Amino acid sequence: MDILFEFLKTTGFASMTLGNAIMIVIGLFFITLAIRKDYEPLLLVPIGMGAIVGNIPIVEGMALSVYEDAKWILRDGQVEYVPGSVLSYLYFGVRQGIYPPLIFLGIGAMTDFSTMLSNPKLVLLGAAAQIGVFLTFFGALFLDFTFEEAGAIGIIGGADGPTAIFLSAKLAPHLLGAIAIAAYSYMALVPVIQPPIMKLLTTREERLIRMKPPRQVSKRERMIFPVVAFLITTMIAPGAIVLLGMLFFGNLLKESTVTERLANTARTALIDIITILLGFSVGASTQADTFLKPQSLLIFGLGALSFAVATAGGVMFAKFMNLFLTDKINPLVGAAGVSAVPDSARVVQMVGQKEDPHNFLLMHAMAPNVAGVVGSAIAAGVLWSVLQ
Repeated sequence: MDILFEFLKTTGFASMTLGNAIMIVIGLFFITLAIRKDYEPLLLVPIGMGAIVGNIPIVEGMALSVYEDAKWILRDGQVEYVPGSVLSYLYFGVRQGIYPPLIFLGIGAMTDFSTMLSNPKLVLLGAAAQIGVFLTFFGALFLDFTFEEAGAIGIIGGADGPTAIFLSAKLAPHLLGAIAIAAYSYMALVPVIQPPIMKLLTTREERLIRMKPPRQVSKRERMIFPVVAFLITTMIAPGAIVLLGMLFFGNLLKESTVTERLANTARTALIDIITILLGFSVGASTQADTFLKPQSLLIFGLGALSFAVATAGGVMFAKFMNLFLTDKINPLVGAAGVSAVPDSARVVQMVGQKEDPHNFLLMHAMAPNVAGVVGSAIAAGVLWSVLQ
């Protein structure tokens, strides 16, 4: 019986807390959203499963948590190396900002910038959507977060999970789990959050605006663009060199047409592997004792505000541009300025076709959508440069 009782003390049932149970339920909720509603399943399934794994109680002294890092200890007068847990090695790529640039490499290899090049003025909508980042930064300061924490929280408004992880790893690593979960949650909820804001800020006449078809972009333009764009953007924000370098490198692999094998690997196998590792290890980092804190709730609230303001900023700036343009922009397209590619563009198409089934806005919306990816990376680089 003594052996049985000792065994029972080592089980998860004996150490389960209410916080662990809550986080396991949240993980199950993410998986349900992914399967039942098809909300970003490639992200929510790994994150949800990771949250379940990370909240199984473990016996003290067993190196199983993502926070059980390798270390050197002094034992019996001898310095001894203690290896970390397997999960801590997987989480190393998150903590050190290794995974996000690799994600950007895959995104670049699958992104077509020709819609943006065919109508360059739509780039401004991607820039306008970044207002959510900076307004949330000041909101976080008002709530007594430090400058570094406020910068990491603000980037959630870009709706770019890898960028949010990269910046929080540099500025506020202790908030990385909450910021990552908030960023990916709002990316998954794009079809829920954006349509009400878009309809509230536009009239039916504006939603019915039809835009001219984009012009044909030459192969030479598409090949020159990633190099020129990298030079310009990183001169503005050197802190974004890693993210933008990998993004435009991936795009160059795609557009050069001589490295199709590399481009295909980057946009398929590589990005899939990194997405699995990133999502699962981020989910596993949401242990109840580190995640369920008042700060996490504030981060989620500020993240929602940031995302809403970014959506509204893109729509309102499109309406402002229409005051000076003869060829009007459908203001719905401005909502795609956040960098949730391609979900925001799809939402624009969906909302537009509810008003006019023959109005095709998807290709137009992809221009500010991909510009938003670049814009959020520039915003992250600026914040890192200023706040480091």
